[in-house]
Amino acid sequence: MGFEFYKESYTGGIKEITLGKGDKAVTVGGETCYPFYQFEGEIPHKPKIAMEIWDMQPEEWPEAALSPFKDVISDSAAWAKKCVEEYGAELIVLQLKSTDPNGNDASADEAVATVKKVLGAIDVPLVIWGTANVEKDEEVLKKIAEECQGENLTIGPVEDKNHKGIGAAAMGFGHTVIASSPIDVNLAKQCNILLENLGVPMERMIIDPTTGGLGYGLEYTYSVMERIRMAALAQGDDKLQLPLINNVGNEIWKCKEAKQPAEEAPNLGDPERRAILMEAVGAVAYLMSGSDVLIMRHPESIRLVKSYIDLIYNGGMATDVAPIRKQLAEAKLDLLSISPEPDLTIEEEKVAKPTPAKKEVAPEPEKKIEPVAKKEAAPEPEKKPEPKPAKVAEVVELADAKAKAEEEARQKAEADAKAKADEAAKAKAEEEARKKAAQEAKAKTEAEAKAKAEAEVRKSAEAKVKIEAELDEIRQKRAKEREAIAVKRAAATEEQVKKTPAAEQKSMVDKMIENLDWIHRRSRP
Repeated sequence: MGFEFYKESYTGGIKEITLGKGDKAVTVGGETCYPFYQFEGEIPHKPKIAMEIWDMQPEEWPEAALSPFKDVISDSAAWAKKCVEEYGAELIVLQLKSTDPNGNDASADEAVATVKKVLGAIDVPLVIWGTANVEKDEEVLKKIAEECQGENLTIGPVEDKNHKGIGAAAMGFGHTVIASSPIDVNLAKQCNILLENLGVPMERMIIDPTTGGLGYGLEYTYSVMERIRMAALAQGDDKLQLPLINNVGNEIWKCKEAKQPAEEAPNLGDPERRAILMEAVGAVAYLMSGSDVLIMRHPESIRLVKSYIDLIYNGGMATDVAPIRKQLAEAKLDLLSISPEPDLTIEEEKVAKPTPAKKEVAPEPEKKIEPVAKKEAAPEPEKKPEPKPAKVAEVVELADAKAKAEEEARQKAEADAKAKADEAAKAKAEEEARKKAAQEAKAKTEAEAKAKAEAEVRKSAEAKVKIEAELDEIRQKRAKEREAIAVKRAAATEEQVKKTPAAEQKSMVDKMIENLDWIHRRSRP
């Protein structure tokens, strides 16, 4: 009997959202099943990866993150162009870091100028990401939406506190919004409802559940994203049937472990490979929880994640994926000096031949027998040799007793070890037999259930055929009866009935009273 997947049935599906415009527009969403469950439903569009750029030169990025963009890091437009032309970016995310009130506090007009400059350098969809400062984001994003009318930018994060201003601007000037909430299913749904009540169509929304880095943050976000997808697909909640976006690169690369040099954390390995793998692992985790758009930073991390997506969709061998291509020099790590000494002692040897017993027994006969022999050999050489003195005999006897005890202990330990091994083997055999019996019973039960189901289907089909035959017979019979009645009616002649007026005609008032009485009688319960 061939193996068959259990297929879950879903009541909902994720809406398709188009980002950008023209030939390079990107469509995400459209899933009717859980992430990568292609045997249960449709996944018409692969998850997309967007490359992030900043509107200012980063100051705290590690060398591994700066290296791929060191020649364009001070020019946002050139940076974006390099991402598209050299690294094949399908989307670009412009992080408006300079507008942060706690940083450079750049004005809305400066942000608009940067956005227009980047738009002129690329032909792929552009996502605008603010600083998560409610007041400043509303001011900046409203201005960008107005000045870039019709470009179908994707702007966010839009929160419940600034959804009216940004949502109205996006709706009025033809943009898509990123509805953001702080890692909570109910708050995510509430933000979507607020935007919909404002008039923003659901086809212009995408959910940002707030992305955490590795560790607790990833676990929280992963769980919330799973619950959002379960509510959307299994429970049919139309307020959550939207694609998900994750700002992965920004969160991963600001972690301490992604920035630490080899001198500070030699046990974490090469810093460049470490950070790249951290970003790739985080991105794959979010893919498994339902992400449709990943915002990433390093080209090598993006290449690894794209390879993963292609392997899941198209199959293949993971060993065919090229290893990480380093751009920095290999870190010099002396792992041997910081590694602990290995303990190569075998546990069975510790039990069978205890080390302390060897140290106690071996020296005692030599130290005690030799001095006694010397003392007794010196006096009266002419006398006949006598048996060993009592002291020597006791020592020898004691040594023999200890050796015998050790041998008995060794034999007992071996016997115990053998008994335990036999018992373990017996228990393993019993467990395997139990599993085999359970599998056979399960197979038998499944076969019986399948046979019963087939018999019921066959019986149902036969009953259906029988009912159809009976109904057909009744239909034919009724058709013949109708034909007979029609012939009889056609043959019958109309009988003329004479009608004569009553001798005494009722007045109009009497007729009205009679009608009212008839109506009242009909209306009584």
